[in-house]
Amino acid sequence: MNRDTLFLTLVTLIVFVFCVEVALYNNVEHDYKLNSAVSPIFGASNTGEGNRRPIPVGLPEHLMTHVPILPLFDSISDAEDHIASLMAGRPSMVGAVAVLQKFLSALHDSNMEIIKTEADSETMLDNHFRITEKFIKPFDDLYAGKHIFPVREDGSIFISVAAFREFYLLETLVSAFKNAKNPEKVFIGAVVQNCFGKPLEDGTVDTSGKPCFTGSQYAGTKNGKDIRKVNDAPVDKNGIEAFCALPDYEQYCKSGQIRVLYMHHIDGQGPSMARYYASKLWGGENFFMQIDSHLRFAHEWDAKYIVEAKLTLNYPKSVLSAYPPGFEQVRFIPSYMGIDNTKIDNNTVIESPGCRLCNCGTPKGNNGNPIIMIAQTGGYVRNEERLLQQPFLGAGLVFAHGDFLKDVPYDPYLPWTFMGEEILLSMRAWTNGWNIYAPRKNLIIHQYRPVKLGLPKFYASIGRTFKHVKNGWLQRHTIRRIKHLCGYPLHSLEHLTAENQTMLLADIDVYSLGDTRSLEDYMKFAQITVNHTNGNLACSKRIDWCLDGERA
Repeated sequence: MNRDTLFLTLVTLIVFVFCVEVALYNNVEHDYKLNSAVSPIFGASNTGEGNRRPIPVGLPEHLMTHVPILPLFDSISDAEDHIASLMAGRPSMVGAVAVLQKFLSALHDSNMEIIKTEADSETMLDNHFRITEKFIKPFDDLYAGKHIFPVREDGSIFISVAAFREFYLLETLVSAFKNAKNPEKVFIGAVVQNCFGKPLEDGTVDTSGKPCFTGSQYAGTKNGKDIRKVNDAPVDKNGIEAFCALPDYEQYCKSGQIRVLYMHHIDGQGPSMARYYASKLWGGENFFMQIDSHLRFAHEWDAKYIVEAKLTLNYPKSVLSAYPPGFEQVRFIPSYMGIDNTKIDNNTVIESPGCRLCNCGTPKGNNGNPIIMIAQTGGYVRNEERLLQQPFLGAGLVFAHGDFLKDVPYDPYLPWTFMGEEILLSMRAWTNGWNIYAPRKNLIIHQYRPVKLGLPKFYASIGRTFKHVKNGWLQRHTIRRIKHLCGYPLHSLEHLTAENQTMLLADIDVYSLGDTRSLEDYMKFAQITVNHTNGNLACSKRIDWCLDGERA
């Protein structure tokens, strides 16, 4: 080949490469403009491939298509296709959310019919189990005993947030991201149960006037007692929308780190169900964290919790849990820390010594349906090298490896339950081989909602919305599922069968105790005994090994 021919060949090759690069650039620019034309926060779910948006580098394919954040109740585009792929063993986050959206839509339609026909509590309970069996059971059965998504061992943290008419949600999210050492690795799964207005039969919502109501608000005192009053109110503030509107934090909404399910507050069924929904928003993150929606976080809380978890002798099968201090932190701060208590505010979390959940008890009365409640006793002193075990966990703080959701899947058959969720979760975790530890330091603080703030409780919508539905009746029935699993003798299979209550045991094997360790061994470990006189479980007055810090 002569010199001229070689030169011509090289020029042709260079021109060809240049044209290819221009074409690739134009394609990328076209895709960028296509995706940018659709807001990554508001809408986009009806744009098909326009749902694909910029995501953090290295995330897997199942997270590539984002779950819509806003507008409210925005549905997944091509939902049936995503659900079909999910059920064919090709799961994605949008597929999981599409299943939940179908369930929640059916639940809402059922509740609207109950309001219209003035049906009773039994109808509401039957409807929940029927709708759960239709929409959720096939999903959970397919992935029972395994992860929906593989765990990413990359230090990422998924935070499950159940928020019922929560006015601190914005501040909680800001505090979590602002104080994280690695905010790009924090992912939120929020279940927002708000009064968005008055739901109408055609599916729209009337937001005019004051269509909502407050919780029981403080209205002064009379004869030395607090007076409480419920008032009409405008629609609730959406903490997700407020968070995503902040310039410093909108990036986390655009990157897919915020996943949301919206529910009308009249469809709310208590914290156990909200935590179930939130658990389905987990996308394979390294760690699973469950919190309440009214918290403040300590500086670099994420890195510190990971260090705590890895210091436990049972890691990765270890759960960190505690009852966080309230916003009034002073009484948790020992004098040896040398902190000026007059300068403490609610925006800064003081890393005071952690306390352990070393006791339990059964309060008298308890709505006529007593069940074990956890108590906080015993604490760290200073400079402990290892975390100490405890027999119980608190639902307001759970931090564990992502495998926790595989071994201890959340139960969708526990609507309207509050009391009992902690003792059941403790038993399920421990019998599945997970040791429970108290963090050595308090890295979050909790707003415990004093009555004078007039904040709503999780059951607040039942009595005002459903004429013939009683929250107490619902709780008395569904708590029997918890008592059956926890070994209460009057709630055995024989008793429930004799009383025609076996519906309460739907899919009980999927969400039961584990087989790594036995219930009998847990009872010895937690020093719980059966009171055969009244059929309840009884707690020891003092669990010496826990209070004395004997187990690491």
